[in-house]
Amino acid sequence: MADHQTDPRILRAAGRSLAWLEMLGLAVIALATLVAGVEEVAKMISLRTVTLADLLLLFIYLEVLTMVAVYLESGALPIRMPLYIAMVALARHLILDMKAMSEWAIIATAVAILVIAIAVL
Repeated sequence: MADHQTDPRILRAAGRSLAWLEMLGLAVIALATLVAGVEEVAKMISLRTVTLADLLLLFIYLEVLTMVAVYLESGALPIRMPLYIAMVALARHLILDMKAMSEWAIIATAVAILVIAIAVL
């Protein structure tokens, strides 16, 4: 059986292509997050009210932008960042939907937040 080696030029081109796609994806995520944040602020201004749910949503957007920035700086994503986003998202869900949730759903959501918090530690 012959040993086939890939041309180094092809490997470099593939690496550059993947890096370019990665940057494009990060730019799309950052831009979409900025648009969503601006839309949320515009909604708060038009309604002339700010709720805790609004603040938590803005915090989620900020964490996503921070996650993109950390990834751009280091080339790696600390696992704790998505965990923070998950905790805030679950807390927001609990705040917004508590009246419509069953007792068990509330307990399950609270336990999920606790498990994620323990995972962060």
